Amino acid sequence: MGFFDNHGLSFRQKKALESERTTDLLGIEKAQEEAKIPEVEGEKEIERSLRYGLEAAPSIGDRTISTFTREPRPAFAGIPTFLRSPFLEDVRRVGEYDVAFIGVPFDIGTTYRAGARFGPEAIRRISKLYTSYSYEYQVDLKESLKMCDVGDVFTIANIEKSFDQIYKAVSHVFAQGTLPVMLGGDHAIGYPCLRAIADNVDGKVGIIHMDRHLDLQEKDMDERMHTTPWFHATNIPNAPPENLVQVGIGGWQVPREAVKNVRKFNTTVITMGDIEKHGIDRIADIALEKAWKGAKAVYLSVDIDSFDSGFVPGTGWPEPGGFLPREGIQFVSRVASEGICGMELVEVSPPYDVSDQTALLGTRVISDVLAAMVKAGKLGKKFT
Repeated sequence: MGFFDNHGLSFRQKKALESERTTDLLGIEKAQEEAKIPEVEGEKEIERSLRYGLEAAPSIGDRTISTFTREPRPAFAGIPTFLRSPFLEDVRRVGEYDVAFIGVPFDIGTTYRAGARFGPEAIRRISKLYTSYSYEYQVDLKESLKMCDVGDVFTIANIEKSFDQIYKAVSHVFAQGTLPVMLGGDHAIGYPCLRAIADNVDGKVGIIHMDRHLDLQEKDMDERMHTTPWFHATNIPNAPPENLVQVGIGGWQVPREAVKNVRKFNTTVITMGDIEKHGIDRIADIALEKAWKGAKAVYLSVDIDSFDSGFVPGTGWPEPGGFLPREGIQFVSRVASEGICGMELVEVSPPYDVSDQTALLGTRVISDVLAAMVKAGKLGKKFT
């Protein structure tokens, strides 16, 4: 018997492998579950593409291909919106949708490396790599949700005027009953985004904030910058500091003024050391308990620099030692499964990015948040 014939012989001969041993593998289970998910919206998309983009040249064998692309194929083509969602020109119709993606190209609140104004564009562009279907979640966002991209807020070359613009934009979307998802932009936008939501909620709003930095100073360089959003957000009457939970904090970029405010305001700070000690699921439970205590809604703020700097080179204040991608994704998914009233993904700075990996991780975080909400029955249609 030669080497090839003998290779793995002991495993092939084991009777255990002749049983249904593979049935306990998630990969097999998920493949079976896919059959329950409809493809109605995907088929409609192909029909629209053929109707508006013309049938392909006669030499093309695949007759679902059009002359002008109006669908997700190919990934390198097409006008980028987030996850290829339809662009909604008339924002007065936003209430017809479950989710609206809002670009906030703003970075004049940055105190070090600028460039986050290009974040929305980069996130949208790299999101073309994604389909709307997740193997792990067994969710097809296109089938479960009615999503749109409303484009970018017209931000002004003035911090406070831009805050007013952002506030009005997010308030408009949220007041129509649509989940706002903000593509930042630097973290200064956290204040106007949270204020817009809190002003439309009859009750307290909790905040779960992922970051390596506290962002809890009153001012920085005499202005309200990306280091100050939660100082001002928690001055909103129905967004008290006791309901602010900050996760992933640590390193050498946490100003002592902000630390003093942790004690003063009685906020909850969770370090990476806490996560190592207690594990993601326990930390998520603590964050949810604190944020939801007496609250009617919870807002999710994800600074991409909460992830270890080795995975997110394209950000304004990179800091080693943060979340690994699987840890961070697990955390946001657990939080989102309880439902959120809105979210922001901030501090993607394309001029410093490498191979779009920072923008891609941002896209993944948002996609997983939506999938987790659908899976938990908190948003859209669930197919089981």
